[in-house]
Amino acid sequence: MDTTNRNTALASALVEELARSGVQRAVICPGSRSTPVGLALLREPGIATTSVVDERSAAFLALGAANASRQPVAIACTSGTAAANLHPAVCEADEAAVPLVVLTSDRPPELRGIGAGQTIDQIGLYGSASRWFCEVGTHEADDAGLLHLRATACRAAAVAAGDPRPGPVHLNLSWRDPLGPEPAEGDITARSTLALAGRGEGLPLSDLCRPAAALRAEEVEAIAADLASTERGLIVAGRQPDPALGTALAELSAATGYPVLAEPTSQARRGSGPIWAYDAIARARPAALDPVLVLRFGDMPTSKALRLWLGSLDGCGQLVVDPHGDWNEPTRKAGLVLRTAPVALAEALRSALPGRSGDGAWASAWRRANDAAAHGIAGELAGTSELTEPGLQAALGRLYASGDLVYTASSMPIRDQESFLGPVDGDALFLSNRGANGIDGVVSSGIGAAIATGRPTWIVLGDLALHHDSNGLASLRHAESPVRIIVPNNDGGGIFEFLPQAEQVAREEFEAIFGTPLGLDLSKLAALHGIEHRAVDRGADLEALPRDRHLLVEVAIDRQANVGVHRALWESAAQAIRLALDSPL
Repeated sequence: MDTTNRNTALASALVEELARSGVQRAVICPGSRSTPVGLALLREPGIATTSVVDERSAAFLALGAANASRQPVAIACTSGTAAANLHPAVCEADEAAVPLVVLTSDRPPELRGIGAGQTIDQIGLYGSASRWFCEVGTHEADDAGLLHLRATACRAAAVAAGDPRPGPVHLNLSWRDPLGPEPAEGDITARSTLALAGRGEGLPLSDLCRPAAALRAEEVEAIAADLASTERGLIVAGRQPDPALGTALAELSAATGYPVLAEPTSQARRGSGPIWAYDAIARARPAALDPVLVLRFGDMPTSKALRLWLGSLDGCGQLVVDPHGDWNEPTRKAGLVLRTAPVALAEALRSALPGRSGDGAWASAWRRANDAAAHGIAGELAGTSELTEPGLQAALGRLYASGDLVYTASSMPIRDQESFLGPVDGDALFLSNRGANGIDGVVSSGIGAAIATGRPTWIVLGDLALHHDSNGLASLRHAESPVRIIVPNNDGGGIFEFLPQAEQVAREEFEAIFGTPLGLDLSKLAALHGIEHRAVDRGADLEALPRDRHLLVEVAIDRQANVGVHRALWESAAQAIRLALDSPL
């Protein structure tokens, strides 16, 4: 603990307990009012720090680091609108269950509401998006004050990590002058060893025991009996971060004969086993593949076609595995939500099942449909030598190596990745900000993930998402592993071309409200940040990209033609599926 003065003691006690409670990384934004906590974080040997000027980018960098590491990350800023700029990332962390510890510094109460500079109302600033808010208060460095800061830090880290659901917590820290480390003899009046040093030896003052969420044996047996008696079932895997789930679901699939429909961000779209062309299948809605039971792990996949298909089946039973206390069921038809650990449940069900051949008629029909859709998509993509947005995702899938990290933006990139990225070999980690589904902060999130993991990283995002977070490119200097930023540049909001409004309003009006072309010269943006820029238009160009440096890679796309490309792909896949399922089950 730093005993230079009252503020240094309080701040260092707080930060010391954060480190002992599992916070290993922090992002610091510059500011005078936040000097005590900023210095404490910088000087804490157990916490790696990154300094970022722009608070919004900083918060998303912390979010990406926490999303990738699955550990709480702290973000610290000064008072005023600096704190307000963290709000978008806090909303994403809330919706996506990402552990963040938000440390906003503030003026003391006597300087609020009287016109003092850089002061806004920061009490409960993030509203219901915060798992826990604490106005930490102003305290002396006595026994009570230091124990309060230590205990508050322990609770903040524990709640952020999951109590039961991970997410953001907000500590508002008021600091009186002096803000810098000016020696003040007699400021430290604490005498308790616990207040002055905590428990020592890396132990937090207070810890949280989290019993493993497990179903009782009879509950597992009852679910297994339902699975064993139902042939036409599916395992659906949506966004979740645990790489162990893929293996567990593959084994459960073998025991049930149920195909696995795996979104890339489920970490289960690996090898030849999963059904990856389910979006095309769901668009075709072949009656022969209507399930009567669905067991879902993770979020509902991005595919709207799949969600609507499952939601239309009144006779289809749905079980949703949700360990963190969410109510993530957009079809509103799930019969049972299971508050249990996903991998453990999959393994327990596999052990409780007598086993059924994965080569049965049901699984075989799904495999034929998947292979046919894949063949139809590949054939359509082969008809043009230039990269399209779907073709870009397919080409990137052949480049992702074991150990890579892929951070994909919302809007079209995540949808095209889901629809057109085939199974990937190895253990590439797929992440996205699909809690609040915004396109802001993706550059910073991807770089934060790269910094936290050291993995070679791909960030796939459109030109509008890049524009939203172009400040984030400045943080590339902190990333030691190569970061390749892939930008399908369609000069505007490409996803809006798929809306009915594209044909309902005049083109001039559409462009003004939805298209919003920016006319960005990405080579100049790259040069501003000292990044190499490459323009590519063929898959071979992607394969030739260097793997040892940061890159900004631009793929020019015709926004309006992109709609026709997608429709042709969906029609080719639908025709292939119909032909493949001509023979009855």
